[in-house]
Amino acid sequence: MTLSNLIIHYQQRIEQQLDMLLASHASPAGTLQEAMRYAVLGGGKRIRPILVYASTEACGGDIAFADPAACAVELIHAYSLVHDDLPAMDDDDLRRGQPTCHKAFNEATAILAGDALQSLAFETITGMYSDSANLSPAQQLNQMKTLAVAAGANGMVAGQALDLAAVGDQQMTLAELEQMHRHKTGALIQASVQLGAIAANATAEQHQALTHFADNIGLAFQVKDDILDVEMDTSVLGKRQGADAAKDKPTYPALLGLEIARQKAHHLYHEAIKALTMFDEHAAPLRELASFIVERRH
Repeated sequence: MTLSNLIIHYQQRIEQQLDMLLASHASPAGTLQEAMRYAVLGGGKRIRPILVYASTEACGGDIAFADPAACAVELIHAYSLVHDDLPAMDDDDLRRGQPTCHKAFNEATAILAGDALQSLAFETITGMYSDSANLSPAQQLNQMKTLAVAAGANGMVAGQALDLAAVGDQQMTLAELEQMHRHKTGALIQASVQLGAIAANATAEQHQALTHFADNIGLAFQVKDDILDVEMDTSVLGKRQGADAAKDKPTYPALLGLEIARQKAHHLYHEAIKALTMFDEHAAPLRELASFIVERRH
């Protein structure tokens, strides 16, 4: 399935914003700057920043006000991939069809690039690189807190720690697997829709509905990732096929079987769509993106 012109517009917008942001943030360490650009601008679906934009519009907001948060969440995602690929973590040598950052440069440079991207994310939320970032200080502070919690020891990093600890654990229950992925993958996806809602000054009811949407579609994203790791080959995935099985990691297909895993992904998708009932046609991009997440081929 392909994305609509509107979703493609979001993708093009975030690519331009990220390029301008990194160009304006020149580092005296030239190799570090190269590694940062390599990690961020080397492709990717940009689902998280698209969620920021789509959630802003669903709540009646202007996506120009969402640019800083959209950039910030993608910077956090990029940093997490750089560190996740390191030899001390998942030890991967392929990402988005290209050598991973530590392979293209070296381990120390990759670590520093990840560190720099993480700090740049929070700097970016202040709006200092965006002429159209007219959010109030209270909104900016709320976005910083939302992203910090999602990225930290009670969010994404916790999920990564649980993931590393789960290697070789074939006794993991479905509840434990879901807890791990609600942190590792789901926390940043949930933050993405919350960041968009904050940019749009959403109501409490809109925040609640979007959180329920993100909770379901974030888990569906990971279930689909696990399915693709079984079904697709390396050239399509852009990363090494079968890596989870090779590392003896617990996955949804391994725990449930491939067909039940597919059913679970579609059930989560339908729950996510139901959560958007209160929204009008302005939430069409969110609905379409949810469909793309469970139907994608890479």
